Amino acid sequence: MNVVLTLQITLIVTSLLLILLVLLHRGRGGGLSSLFGGGMQSSLSGSSVVEKNLDRATLFIGAIWIICVVGLGLLVKVV
Repeated sequence: MNVVLTLQITLIVTSLLLILLVLLHRGRGGGLSSLFGGGMQSSLSGSSVVEKNLDRATLFIGAIWIICVVGLGLLVKVV
């Protein structure tokens, strides 16, 4: 049961982090990421370094979230 509790807590934390990270992404007219230095665009790439790092963090947290959901699903099915 400790594994289930750990996965549930991790799922809650990653859910909140995903909400925060998605809200930080820039929309069509700019976003909250421009507050942290993301307003300056690189001339060679389509998005700034801040936006790329935000993308990486979002994908990483999203992967952890998916692993927690699948893990909890398998544990609930077994138990």
